[in-house]
Amino acid sequence: MKKALFITFLFTICNQLGFAQNQSIVVTLKNTANAPIINKNIYGHFAEHLGRSVYGGFFVGDTSKIPNTKGVRNDIIKALKDLKIPNLRWPGGCFADTYHWKDGIGPQEQRPTIVNKWWGGVTEDNSFGTHDFLNMCELLGAEPYLSGNVGSGTVQELADWVQYTNFSGRSPMSDLRKKNGRTEPWKVKFWGIGNEAWGCGGNMTAEYYAGEYRKFATFMSDWENTGGFTRIASGSNSADYNWTEVLMKNIPLNMLGGVGVHHYAVIDWAKKGDAVDYTEDQYFKTMKEALKMEELVTKHSAVMDKYDPEKKVAIMVDEWGAWYDVEKGTNPGFLYQQNTMRDAVLAGATLNIFNNHADRVRMANLAQCVNVLQAVILTDKAKMITTPTYHVMKMYNVHQDATLLPVSFQSPLYTFKGENLPAVSVSASKDKTGLVHISLVNIDAKNKNKLEIDVKDLGVKNFTATVLTASKLQDYNSFDTPDKIVPTVFKGFENKKGKLEITIPPFSIVVLEGK
Repeated sequence: MKKALFITFLFTICNQLGFAQNQSIVVTLKNTANAPIINKNIYGHFAEHLGRSVYGGFFVGDTSKIPNTKGVRNDIIKALKDLKIPNLRWPGGCFADTYHWKDGIGPQEQRPTIVNKWWGGVTEDNSFGTHDFLNMCELLGAEPYLSGNVGSGTVQELADWVQYTNFSGRSPMSDLRKKNGRTEPWKVKFWGIGNEAWGCGGNMTAEYYAGEYRKFATFMSDWENTGGFTRIASGSNSADYNWTEVLMKNIPLNMLGGVGVHHYAVIDWAKKGDAVDYTEDQYFKTMKEALKMEELVTKHSAVMDKYDPEKKVAIMVDEWGAWYDVEKGTNPGFLYQQNTMRDAVLAGATLNIFNNHADRVRMANLAQCVNVLQAVILTDKAKMITTPTYHVMKMYNVHQDATLLPVSFQSPLYTFKGENLPAVSVSASKDKTGLVHISLVNIDAKNKNKLEIDVKDLGVKNFTATVLTASKLQDYNSFDTPDKIVPTVFKGFENKKGKLEITIPPFSIVVLEGK
């Protein structure tokens, strides 16, 4: 990073009495040779067999009157392709460690049913299985990320799944795949070996799980572990740094492609609060929990650096997002919640953190994609809407596979009841065509922030921008007003001879593009 292309944002700020003051940002151009690439997989998503995520969300069946392709909703496919979704994690989550993949192949009418004990105790008929998911990923142009069953499954079962999906020659599992209608393998690259092994995946200790991981990983490929895919270990629960330490210490690096981290922005697990009817106090506490991601990624990376200084093993934040109480009148086991501007600024700030740690963070999965938790899409029978979080991820997809422009700055403060949070979040990149993008988030619920950026040394002169904001922090898109919150052209900046003077509204996200 010493020779990286650095953008240094030096803020001078005084946010006293509720008035944002002028701030000076100095931009310095340096060598880009060693700058990391922002891996597109940071912008991944998650689809668990939970509530209306799969059934009634992605999948309506091929006899549905809702336009579909082999049972998968066409409107969702289009929306996610527009989002440039890079990967999708499935079938869980907690559900993964009770899922037996052979139950979900072959003729649908012959598939056995099971009870989804984790999420509402509903009967799962397995009508959406391996073929349905992997074919859907092909429609999306997204890499599938399969979570293997370690908690209640066997080594042979997972090894068979790998062979079924990936092997092109003749074998019992590839022959079975062909019998079920798929000649060529899908070549699945990303494999999770269990999920939340410390909790719903088996209540294992880190030491015990490390041994289980080594055993499962060994039989997924040949002895030299040259299967051409990425094995992802079930990672820690938020700040459990010992879990990461034990895995990095006890698992050979050639068997380990990534270590997961899960973190949700939750005020109180016993009383999470309403998704729409919330106070500024609840908003501030949610953002405080969300911004802990910076500390988590930094400290987990520091642990991994001790054993992997070359950063060959990635951090995979394969579950993140906001978690509130379910909407009134809905099944508490279905985790259906609305999505307001609070979620939009949370997403923008979190993605800025991931971008700025692109040297180690190379995958992340927002929980979840459709109708569950911080969803980007909500459905109601034939109706479908996109949420404020969707729009942030679409605005930010310009960073996918672009070169990071590292930033350092002293943020102005968002002060509430004597506590402070950094108000402004920034990440920047330069893509292969030379376009520069700067993403700015202001989480302050009341105050705008004025910034000045010297861009003369970036080699760009003309800037355009979009903004996502609303009249109220609690605003959201509903089925009656689906476009209440959408990105609009941003005019709140001026280019004065290579210096951008910008005023960022409260609780807003701005993305600048320079060429």
